[in-house]
Amino acid sequence: MAATSHHGWAPSIGVGTGEDLVRTLSRTFSRRTTQQHVDSESDLSEKAPISKADDWKLMSEIKGVKDLEEKDHVKPRKLGVTWTDLTVKGVGADAAINENVFSQFNIPRLIKEGRQPTPHKTILDSSSGCVKPGEMLLVLGRPGAGCTTLLKMLSNRRLGYAEVTGDVHFGSMDANEAKQYRGQIVMNSEEELFFPTLTVGQTMDFASRMKVPFHLPSTFHSAEEFQAGMRDFLLKSMGIEHTSDTKIGNEYVRGVSGGERKRTSIIETLVTRASVVCWDNSTRGLDASTALEYTRAIRALTDILGVSSIVTLYQAGNGIYDLFDKVLVLDEGKQIYYGPMEQARPFMEDLGFLCGDGANVADFLTGTTVPAERQINPDFEDRFPRTNTDVRNAYDNSDLSIMMQKEYDYPNSQIAKDNTADFREAIQWDKHKSLPKKSPLTVSFYTQVRAAVIRQYQLLWGDKATFIIKQGATIAQALIAGSLFYNAPANSSGLFIKSGAIFFSLLYNALMAMSEVTDSFSARPVLAKHRGFALYHPAAFCIAQIAADIPILIFQVTVFALPVYFMTGLMASASAFFTYWFLVLSVTFCVTALFRSVGAMFGTFDAASQASGLLVSIMIMYIGYMIPRPSMHPWFSWIYWINPLSYGFESLMANEFHDTVIPCANNNLVPNGPGYLDTSFSACTGVTGAPIGAASLTGDQYLRGLQYNHSHLWRNVGIIWAFWVLFATLTIIFTSRWNQASGNSGFLVIPREKAKKVKFLTQDEEAQVPISSEKETDVDGEKAEATDTQLIRNTSVFTWKNLTYTVKTPSGDRVLLDDVQGWVKPGMLGALMGSSGAGKTTLLDVLAQRKTDGTIKGSIMVDGRDLPISFQRSAGYCEQLDIHEPLATVREALEFSALLRQRGDIPKAEKLAYVDTIISLLELHDIENTLIGTTSAGLSVEQRKRVTIGVELAAKPSILIFLDEPTSGLDGQAAFTIIRFLRKLADVGQAVLVTIHQPSASLFAQFDTLLLLARGGKTVYFGDIGKNAGTIKEYFGRYGAPCPQASNPAEHMIDVVSGTLSQGKDWNQVWLDSPEYTSVTTELDRLISDTASKPPGTLDDGREFATTIWEQTKLVSKRMNTSLYRNIDYANNKFALHIFSALFTGFSFWNLGNSVADLQLRLFALFNFIFVAPGVMAQLQPLFLEKRDIFEAREKKSKMYHWSAFTTGLIVSEIPYLIVCAILYFVCFYYTVGFPNDPNKAGAVLFVMLFYEFIYTGIGQAVAAYAPNAIFASLVNPLIIGILVSFCGVLVPYQQINVFWRYWIYWMNPFNYLMGSLLTFTTYGVDVRCKESEFAIFDTPNGQTCADYLAGYLQGMGSRSNLVNPDATSGCQVCQYRNGADYLYALNLRDYYFGWRDAGIVALFAISSYGCVYLLMKLRTKASKKAE
Repeated sequence: MAATSHHGWAPSIGVGTGEDLVRTLSRTFSRRTTQQHVDSESDLSEKAPISKADDWKLMSEIKGVKDLEEKDHVKPRKLGVTWTDLTVKGVGADAAINENVFSQFNIPRLIKEGRQPTPHKTILDSSSGCVKPGEMLLVLGRPGAGCTTLLKMLSNRRLGYAEVTGDVHFGSMDANEAKQYRGQIVMNSEEELFFPTLTVGQTMDFASRMKVPFHLPSTFHSAEEFQAGMRDFLLKSMGIEHTSDTKIGNEYVRGVSGGERKRTSIIETLVTRASVVCWDNSTRGLDASTALEYTRAIRALTDILGVSSIVTLYQAGNGIYDLFDKVLVLDEGKQIYYGPMEQARPFMEDLGFLCGDGANVADFLTGTTVPAERQINPDFEDRFPRTNTDVRNAYDNSDLSIMMQKEYDYPNSQIAKDNTADFREAIQWDKHKSLPKKSPLTVSFYTQVRAAVIRQYQLLWGDKATFIIKQGATIAQALIAGSLFYNAPANSSGLFIKSGAIFFSLLYNALMAMSEVTDSFSARPVLAKHRGFALYHPAAFCIAQIAADIPILIFQVTVFALPVYFMTGLMASASAFFTYWFLVLSVTFCVTALFRSVGAMFGTFDAASQASGLLVSIMIMYIGYMIPRPSMHPWFSWIYWINPLSYGFESLMANEFHDTVIPCANNNLVPNGPGYLDTSFSACTGVTGAPIGAASLTGDQYLRGLQYNHSHLWRNVGIIWAFWVLFATLTIIFTSRWNQASGNSGFLVIPREKAKKVKFLTQDEEAQVPISSEKETDVDGEKAEATDTQLIRNTSVFTWKNLTYTVKTPSGDRVLLDDVQGWVKPGMLGALMGSSGAGKTTLLDVLAQRKTDGTIKGSIMVDGRDLPISFQRSAGYCEQLDIHEPLATVREALEFSALLRQRGDIPKAEKLAYVDTIISLLELHDIENTLIGTTSAGLSVEQRKRVTIGVELAAKPSILIFLDEPTSGLDGQAAFTIIRFLRKLADVGQAVLVTIHQPSASLFAQFDTLLLLARGGKTVYFGDIGKNAGTIKEYFGRYGAPCPQASNPAEHMIDVVSGTLSQGKDWNQVWLDSPEYTSVTTELDRLISDTASKPPGTLDDGREFATTIWEQTKLVSKRMNTSLYRNIDYANNKFALHIFSALFTGFSFWNLGNSVADLQLRLFALFNFIFVAPGVMAQLQPLFLEKRDIFEAREKKSKMYHWSAFTTGLIVSEIPYLIVCAILYFVCFYYTVGFPNDPNKAGAVLFVMLFYEFIYTGIGQAVAAYAPNAIFASLVNPLIIGILVSFCGVLVPYQQINVFWRYWIYWMNPFNYLMGSLLTFTTYGVDVRCKESEFAIFDTPNGQTCADYLAGYLQGMGSRSNLVNPDATSGCQVCQYRNGADYLYALNLRDYYFGWRDAGIVALFAISSYGCVYLLMKLRTKASKKAE
């Protein structure tokens, strides 16, 4: 193929009308099309070869597309990619240190380590190659060899690497010129990033809508028709049209199967109709026949449309391998082979490596540098290349290398220049005419926004639960608030209540908007992926969010405003109500945009949630409600001017009080009561803005006292919308910068406290000690024997008979398993196979008792008896997803499992010794002290898989071991290592049952028996595999599906049962009628009755858990403590939040004085302490949920420990940090505000603060214990905190709380006692001195002295007020309070002992809030289903 570099062989892809659809379609296929129509006009001397995928099912459609393009005279879009001497370096060593809470403060060591230069590691070492249009290149290498990095370079994604040298050309463009064509040079990454609540159809609809060409192909009449055709073709090409209405799902949202999700991600990439496509391990999780079908699709597209395809695959079977043109082999970043596919094997064999018959050539190529795996031709023993450098040198000196170098000049050839010119023209032809010339997008901005808006609504509809909770919470909160501020009087007593209602209207909507930050991070990966595909401009996404907000926020604000406004009794005129409604709506829009921009601004969720927590507390404090504008300290008063909420507050206050008259009443009028009816001899006190000596004031005077003005009302609206524009613009700017950056991933992480034990991982390569030596080999031999004797032997037989499993779906009952039967005996390694979605994982879940819903019929037995109570604990089950505590080391994880799951009568030392056995067996010594971490920083996929198996083995499973797809996502070597290891276990006497996706012939040969399932969970075969799969080949051969000599029997069977070779037979029926079925049934009955008559092989101790609850609690608490101790981000966030909010509050309420207004400020300074809760809760709940998911997904099901031990561990581990937080807050806050220095009082305040930390942590954990996910929890928090804050007697004093609430919720509210005790200790003994403006000043009738005139008043209503000049006869001055105790009396705190009473009650609430955590965790825990 490489030789024919004429125009003719690969038909062109045009740009225009026909091409679009075509392209789309085509992207799924293969190459070298038949070429009759080209011959006439081309100068090709030979016939073009037939495509290797000519028999692919949709080949004719792709050719149709091609013909249509030529008919429309569309230019082809062929590019090709060439790279020379490409070297890539990443930042960071192979291992990093994870600091802990104490070590992060070891400044000298950190300075010393910080001085060392950042190490760079070479990921790719001078790689070169060329993939012309119409060629497919297979890149092979083990994990960490640099395959993904090479693909990123070839798809022009360079972010996150330290340096990239060498040239990459796309056609004749260099990497910089190619940037504007990012939608035509794409990469399909290994992870699937989708919105889980959208269906497959909606996802594909959206993607295909964004790639409709401006000039449609001649046979299409509308964009809609083209888009639908493209979508249906793609769904059909991967065989997933049946999933169109199913949600995509993820780990937590139920959706399509893993294989179907992978295929969705494949066709989403094909939508782009790109010219250069890189596929990163795109067959992960697909069964062998689907993987082959996928490769043939890519082959067909590549051939017919002249695409350049670069693919990395792990475990590629020979059927797949043979479809490629060229192969490139990487090892540790070095390119050890690059050349034609046919010559790769002969080249390596000429160097002295042996490739067995039927072996995967791809695995053979990557295994040549691995001493444990390669086989050497005896004649070459003394001279074969031993390292990757040797192989590379051998390649560089070969004729093949010289031949391949001739291609590197392709970018300068005339054909490449012509192709590139055609390509540019084609792309312009496709693009909407309104787009700028350099834009990489296809459709107009209007179309992008429209499609994105539709998708926003689909997302809402897909996640209806969250939406309904949000609106339900709003209505509930509005009704509660309305009843709290119910019927505020129109006199001076109502001022505080009305301003409270106005403040609350803004506060609640601001808190609701905080959830935007969480949403921003869930949408980010998808947006970055789509940006790489050039589907839409990020601005379109942001505008769509805003557009989708409009109806929702209007609804939310309306259902909130109606009850609050009219129940409070605010100004009863239509204009005032609609002004209020519009103002609240404007502020809500503005704050939503603000939090969205915060979400977009930060790189990590932790940083964003910290920032949003601080923002909320700052905005609330400087809104003008807690601290009136005249009382603000100059050093922070600028915050008022940049706070959108404060403008809303001023306008709402002006709207409410403008043009009103406010009479003074109750204790605001002195004197007042019986005998003082003449208001000309009384005056207002404690009312802002009241003129001296007057008994009433106008609303405008009140506003002026607060430095507000009615004329600002509409000016402020303009300012709020200007802020909205600013935040929306910021969101767009920051969103446009999101990208899929590739930082340094795949390094190991070592906890600081273990750093000494793993010195060798952190040293430089040059300093590395050669670890292996001659002596070790003998030791290994002895060790292996010792291991065999230590491994537990199993004598139980596990059987299942007539097993049927049904689940309820909206469309009726669905049978997932249909009358399945079989057995596993000691020493047997059983394979469970079938196509994607045949029910393999479902069968394992049912057998291992892991299902909590659905109906199970049939019998599952051990030794012919019902399952023992200890079954879940004594059977090992390795799940497909490797779920582990990320901050535990490998050894800790294994020890945790061993100590909790091995029988209670085994001494601890023996359990730990067994862990050593497992570590040496699984070859984990190198990494035993490194953290498991996440896939980006921590163990690799294959290492995690070994840890998962180790965790189950450490438990000494005595019945059998289940493994669900232990090899998916691994390369061929790692897969073989794991299966070989399972074989070793079976030989020792374990019973092992494994589901497996794409076994190579050599893997398949390791198994003894096979259970083969077809779609719908129907059995197709159960029995022995036979030597070289002879028994199975004979069975299928007998029924007309013989296995060809060279093909892999495992792939052949799946093809027969579900793929292209099924011949329309019902293979389940064939099985039921076969003699094998009869003998299996007889043997099964014999096994059951036989084992039932003997004593059981496994003794059941009759206990659900192996250890006592006390032992469980100790171990779990220890693990949680270690995990938090290493989680410095979490601890630092907690500390920073407390320090910042304490200092901020302290300096805002700096050194409070003793006037009446200062009493109110004291109340608010303490009230602000409550608001550390939302920030910490928002951070604590995701952590709790992460731990709960680990517990529920794995540890609960394997009966490791009881849920109460889990809860205790989580509660206990937080306590030390909460104590530190309380002390930090107290020290930064108490003395800056100027509270009393008396140690009795200061100590009491610290005591109460400490218990408040426990209360809100308990509330937060209780919500998280029952919440389905973090978003749900973040929506429930404002509701709970909102209710508790409303009824604690601060926003509305006790006397004015509505009777319905006053007698129960007020007394049940922990915040009431918190505020009561804090106020009593800080304010009780303070002497009050009124400022001039706070006195009530009035004259007496008939020249009486003030004392005489006020005698009755001072014994009645005014018994707590202070007459300053008793002997004066005019200008009497009365202050509202004598001392702090008088002020507290009005707040229902009647004596000093109330302080200690309340402190004691706060301590009790701390205990009861932790009680709620246990209660809700108990309610959530469901029992597993048993077979009926």
